[in-house]
This record gives sequence, structure tokens and C-alpha cells, in this order.
Amino acid sequence: MIPFSHTWPYDIILGDMYVQYCPFCDHENVLLPMKPKELQNVRDGKKKLLVFPCCSASPTVIDNDNDYLLFDRAVR
Repeated sequence: MIPFSHTWPYDIILGDMYVQYCPFCDHENVLLPMKPKELQNVRDGKKKLLVFPCCSASPTVIDNDNDYLLFDRAVR
């Protein structure tokens, strides 16, 4: 069972990935340094270190679906 505390919603807008707000510093509309084409690599098992540009928090993305990123640690 996937722990909901380790997931965070994301959006894809015009080929860029965004989160409505940062789970670490609450900064709004954060552009993620990750492209939508990288999501398939993560689904296939390749982990991705994701550094949030607003606060430099760096969780690792270990899986995803069409709505949520799954991190290696709790973000809620």
C-alpha cells in the first residue's frame, strides 16, 4: 500500500511540471526542474532526485501516476 503522506500532486501546463505550492516552504506555483517525458523513466523504476528551486529541498521521486509524485519520504 502506498502511503498517502509520501505523495504530492502535480500539474503539467504547456510542457512544464508545476506544483500548486511547495510542501516544504509553502511557496506557490513552483516550476519543477523535471520534464513530463521523465515521468515514464520514473515509472519504469529509475529514481529522480528532485530539487525544489524555491527552498532547495531535495526528495527523491520513486514513482508517479497521472496526478501524484511518490517520494522517498513524507511530504505531508
